[in-house]
Amino acid sequence: MYNINRRKFLGLFGCGCCSVLLPSCSTVPITERKQLSIIPEANINRQAAAAYESFKSKTKLIKSGNQFNTVVEIGKKMENAVSAFFDSSNKTDPTKNFEWEYILVDNDKMVNAWCMPGGKIAVYTGLLKITKNIDALSIVMGHEIAHAVARHSVERASQAMTLNLGTAVADIFLGGAINRTRNTVGQNTGLDILQLGIMNPFGRKQETEADYLGLIFSSLSGYNIKESVNLWQRMADKKKGKEPPVFLSTHPSSKQRIENLKGWISEVIIKYPPIKI
Repeated sequence: MYNINRRKFLGLFGCGCCSVLLPSCSTVPITERKQLSIIPEANINRQAAAAYESFKSKTKLIKSGNQFNTVVEIGKKMENAVSAFFDSSNKTDPTKNFEWEYILVDNDKMVNAWCMPGGKIAVYTGLLKITKNIDALSIVMGHEIAHAVARHSVERASQAMTLNLGTAVADIFLGGAINRTRNTVGQNTGLDILQLGIMNPFGRKQETEADYLGLIFSSLSGYNIKESVNLWQRMADKKKGKEPPVFLSTHPSSKQRIENLKGWISEVIIKYPPIKI
C-alpha cells in the first residue's frame, strides 16, 4: 500500500471510469439516444424471467375468455410488427432474444400493466375499465413493451451502480459531506435529494421515451393511435387531485403526456404506418 495525493487519485479514477463506461454505452432503437449499459442484458432478462414465474405462481390469473384473448392478440400483433419493422429497416431486432409471454391478472382495483425485460408482460383487469377498447389497450401495451425494447431496466441498474460508486468516491474527498447532507435533508423532509435530483428526472425521460416508442409500435401494428389522447384524458380524470408534483414523480404529468402525444401523432402516422407482415 502506498500514499497517493488527491489530484492524482482523481485522475486515475477518472481514467478508470472512462475505460469502463465509454465501451459500455449503447443506443436506444429508433430514438438513437445514448444510454449507459454496464450490466449485461442477458443477466437482467434471466432475473426477470425468474421473477415473472414467481409472480405467476402467487397471483390470480385469467387464462381464457375474451379479455385474455384480446391481450394476447394485441401482444402477438405488436411483437410481430416490431420484429418486422427492424428486419425491413436492415437493423438488429432488439427483441430477437425475447421470450414473449402475456398474462391477465384478475385484479379490478389495480389500474396497471407492465413488461419485464425479455418480453414478460402483465395486464391487470382494472386497466381494462380505463382503456375501454383495443386501440387504447394497444397504447398501454406498446408503452410497456417499449421499456423492454429500449432496455430501460439495464440502463437504470447501470446508472444506479455508477451513481453509488461516484458518490462514494466523492464523499471520500468531501469528508462525508454528501451523505451528511443527504441524511439531514431526508430526516427533515422525508425526501432523498439524489432521488429527486437525478433518478426522478431520469425516470421521466424514460417514461417519455416509452410513450413515443409505444405510439410507434401501436401504429406499426395497425391500431388507431389517436385514441392515445382520449386514453390519457381518462387517466387524468381518474387521477384528478391525486397526482404528485412533477418533481416528486418518476412519471410526466397526465397533462404533459397529452401535450406530447398530440405533438407526435401526425408524425408517427406518416413515418410509421402499419407494417405488412
